[in-house]
Amino acid sequence: MQTEARRLAAVCLENSREPALGKQLHAPEWAQLLPYLQLTLLAPSQVLITQGASDRTVYFIESGSLSVHYEDAAGRIRLAIVGPGSAVGEGSFFSHQPRNATVQATSASRVWALTPSRFTELSNRNPATALAVTLALGGLVSARTLDRRKRVSVT
Repeated sequence: MQTEARRLAAVCLENSREPALGKQLHAPEWAQLLPYLQLTLLAPSQVLITQGASDRTVYFIESGSLSVHYEDAAGRIRLAIVGPGSAVGEGSFFSHQPRNATVQATSASRVWALTPSRFTELSNRNPATALAVTLALGGLVSARTLDRRKRVSVT
């Protein structure tokens, strides 16, 4: 499993697109974080996050493509497509609020889950890495908020 998780770190470190986690989380932080992550395999069209759910898990994307969309009485509105080297679920992770969008796989995808309880464990055992993860995810929220097209895609 550790070898598989290293692929996630490599993808994030190589991602040069904005917003990229690799610019803020470096190899030493990934090495400390990886044992706290759990692999989730998604089939095409499988829902990862449901709008309105109270779950606070954040997901790091190793491969595949995820569609972020909002649903209201008028229908579904696609907000963003998120790919390898990024994350989804960061909004509720920080805010403790229900999910504001649905995230669905558009292709077979590999994502790594960080639950709040595993993050607390990481925080207790390695506070410097937990702080680096917090700052990287906070940077992701900030970048998405500043990009008008992706402002509402903070999940």
